[in-house]
Amino acid sequence: MQRRLSSSSAGAAECKIMVEESPLVVVARRGCCMSFVVRRLLQSVGANPDVCEVEERHVDELARHLGESGGGVLMQFPAVFVGGRWFGGIERVIATLIREELRPLLKQAGGLWL
Repeated sequence: MQRRLSSSSAGAAECKIMVEESPLVVVARRGCCMSFVVRRLLQSVGANPDVCEVEERHVDELARHLGESGGGVLMQFPAVFVGGRWFGGIERVIATLIREELRPLLKQAGGLWL
């Protein structure tokens, strides 16, 4: 499922609900090529992430809104959330994929469809 967020306050709240309810969510700037890469990496291990795309002008508000889920850290986009908690960005996805830790982690969170 992919949702595009257009209004800042409603979009941030909607995205936060998606993060809390879905096992795997990618939050990204609209049109960001790195979000495509993150989604493909996750799909390569059998995951089908939900995606929240936000317009550039709403990124700061969304980062503040989601910061609570990330333990108060400053979000970098694309941001990956696993089991309602901030997992990291593209670097963490790549690192756990290389160490072969990504698939078991996603399986435990219910984020795999294979």
